[in-house]
Amino acid sequence: MPKLSEYLTVGQAATYLGVSKDTLRRWDRSGKLTARRHPLTEFRLYLKRDLDLVLAPLSRPEKMNARS
Repeated sequence: MPKLSEYLTVGQAATYLGVSKDTLRRWDRSGKLTARRHPLTEFRLYLKRDLDLVLAPLSRPEKMNARS
């Protein structure tokens, strides 16, 4: 089970990904990213490793064009 320190709030996660909080909530509703819910407050929480999976395709270097 992940530690509480491994979770980010909506604001923290939005900053981490470089998107707005509304975008993050929209991704949650569409299924692109899944939030966990705090057991007492029901606030959305995101695991950092889940956010890293969203960023992973962006960090891969593109293949160079063969004509270059």
